[in-house]
Amino acid sequence: MTLANIMARRMPAGRRLASAAALALVIGAGMVPANALQAAPGSASTDNALELSVGDSRVINLSTSMSDVIVGNPNVADVHVRSQKQLYIIAKTPGETTVFATAPNGKILYSGKIRVGNNLTNIDQMLKMAMPEADIQTATMNGMVLLTGTIKAPEDAAEAERLVQAFVGKEVTVVSRMRTATPLQVNLQVKIAEVNRNLLHKVGMNISGLGSGQGSFSGVVSRRSRDFVTRGTGPNGTTYTFNQPADGSTTLGFVADMFGMDVAGALDLAETSGLATLLAQPNLTSLSGETAGFLAGGEYPYQVTNGTLGNSIEFKQYGVQLSFTPTVLSDGRISMRVRPTVSSLDFSINSSIPALKTRSAETTVELGSGQAFMIAGLLTSDTGNNIDKVPGLGNIPVLGSLFKSRSFQRNETELVIVVTPYLVKPMNAGDVRLPTDGFRTATEAQGFFNQQSSDGVSGDKRPEPTLAPSAPGPVARNNAPAAPAIQDRRKPTKSADAAAPGFSF
Repeated sequence: MTLANIMARRMPAGRRLASAAALALVIGAGMVPANALQAAPGSASTDNALELSVGDSRVINLSTSMSDVIVGNPNVADVHVRSQKQLYIIAKTPGETTVFATAPNGKILYSGKIRVGNNLTNIDQMLKMAMPEADIQTATMNGMVLLTGTIKAPEDAAEAERLVQAFVGKEVTVVSRMRTATPLQVNLQVKIAEVNRNLLHKVGMNISGLGSGQGSFSGVVSRRSRDFVTRGTGPNGTTYTFNQPADGSTTLGFVADMFGMDVAGALDLAETSGLATLLAQPNLTSLSGETAGFLAGGEYPYQVTNGTLGNSIEFKQYGVQLSFTPTVLSDGRISMRVRPTVSSLDFSINSSIPALKTRSAETTVELGSGQAFMIAGLLTSDTGNNIDKVPGLGNIPVLGSLFKSRSFQRNETELVIVVTPYLVKPMNAGDVRLPTDGFRTATEAQGFFNQQSSDGVSGDKRPEPTLAPSAPGPVARNNAPAAPAIQDRRKPTKSADAAAPGFSF
């Protein structure tokens, strides 16, 4: 039986009505007086609610005697009265309720919110034992467990959720709002491999014939793809000078007198094959959620017309480009958006204004630290077969080759991209090793007598600054012990003279 029922039997009817009316006004207005007293709980949330686990109890001491006690939901928490100045609040089931205690004159002595969870204290102890390096706080509300605090790595969040879920049961929802102690950094290693194969085969026939101008008939015949011959006049008649092809290919020239005509011909033969490879390995490091970019190439200028404002110069990037945005998930996996691009200048269309050949890919993937994925199948194959001939004459077997030229060209390009992300942490500056560490230029004597160009070992530990000898300690005054001098404990020296400021070899 609550104190309200006990006091209701002892108080007169008029007094009970006045007390009930005053309490109803306060509850209806939703007011919490400034003089309401609340005992300091063992666990309180940010909204000053009293947080209890199922089966726990708290004692509330009041300044004056109370007359009525109101419990919003007796199924969540119950109130027992041992005296008119003491309340015992006992947690029963998970949930939330409110408790009010009023004085005989209607003054509210206690007004508080009670939040009950499933063994909240035991969850904290379990997490502290299982994950001592993490700082995790738990709170229960409306049958839900909320995890907040700081953890070392994203996988710790998944582990904490699993432990709490197994502890409270499947019927309770566990929500995690934890954050990592330090921002996570992702290092992305990308390998871009490109192979470019090309084949060019040309067989061209150039012929030029000019009549001598004697007799009743004189004419000219000519078929050429270039200016292969130059005619001149010498002491012995017409002279012929053959010109070499501009591309440096092979040419066979001849001069003959046929049917009263001086005929000059040149057979051009060319075959070109090439193999080009490109391997780029850019490495980028970025914070989780931030975008990083990389460019190994350059920029070429081009002119842009702005109407009446004149012309301006703009620059276009080309080469191997990479941009990626990583996001570290709660279980330690990495979701990232990657955009690699490989571009090159192409002067085949215009020798002075280049075009831009671009091969790019953009994708979003999810994988673990150290796992790799490949973007392959970016294969391009171009084949061209051009024949330039004289109609009719070029179709004659054998002799038709004198009246046509043939050009065959094939270009094949294959591009493969391998992407591997890693979760990384900063390293100490003392652990850094560079190829230039330990490198020294050879002296004149080493270069003259030993033919040395360098001295030292590449990648060796580089020289570091050392501390000067410690100054004498301060003189003790008034028989007080003198403060000890500061010493360098990281790298002890054999003697005080061995330490010197600055770098030394």
